[in-house]
Amino acid sequence: MRKAEFLQVAAIALALATLPAAAFAQSQPIVALPDQSSAIRLSNRDINHLICVGGEIEDVKFSAEKAIAVERAGADAWVKFLVKETDDAGQVTRSFVTAPSEFFVACNGAIYPLYAEPADIPAQTVTLVPGTRQRAQANSELLGPLVEEERAVSITLSLLEDRIPASFTDIAPRNGALSLPGLDGADLVERRAVQIEGAGLSASEYLIRAAHPIQLDERLFLDAALGSTIFAITLDRSDLKPNETARLIVIRRGEQP
Repeated sequence: MRKAEFLQVAAIALALATLPAAAFAQSQPIVALPDQSSAIRLSNRDINHLICVGGEIEDVKFSAEKAIAVERAGADAWVKFLVKETDDAGQVTRSFVTAPSEFFVACNGAIYPLYAEPADIPAQTVTLVPGTRQRAQANSELLGPLVEEERAVSITLSLLEDRIPASFTDIAPRNGALSLPGLDGADLVERRAVQIEGAGLSASEYLIRAAHPIQLDERLFLDAALGSTIFAITLDRSDLKPNETARLIVIRRGEQP
């Protein structure tokens, strides 16, 4: 590396090292769960945003004595710590809130206790995600009225169209390619896996790639390697050419294998 390049890189590294922690605070996602206290930091200067996933924010309770303003609409709420200004003979002084506050947010039928510490950081976004009980209830409402075959169709379409309901729980897919009898020369890789609480179901999406033309049959995938409780299999294509990718949806009763 030339001297000029080295000095430029060193200068950038030094600049990053001397940035205050607040400069990085905006990029840190904040997720809160129901029925358990979440200790968070919020901006004491800007407007903070609360988002209720899969429902609406019905109420936000906090101490009326605190210098706080809260507004809500649908799935969103905004929290602002009020700034106190004093004028002493034309000399205006602004005081920012530093005392912690507690918020109790009613979201989607659950309570989210938030212990918030005001800080000199950019505006924060807090995502209120459903807990197990809320996900199970939402899935029951979504799939309960359907017969088993209709449930399979609904879940399959949500995976194929990449519109997964917020009440489905993402699970880390298995690493590496799977080998199945009858799929010589083809790779089978799990792309996505979900657990559907409240419905007693789980599902996976697999990608299939082959180095040579191959005819696919859904019966090939009735294999214990993909689960012992499979009750629905769907392929988005049966004729797979080289360098093409087929998508396979497998739905099971119970949890992932």
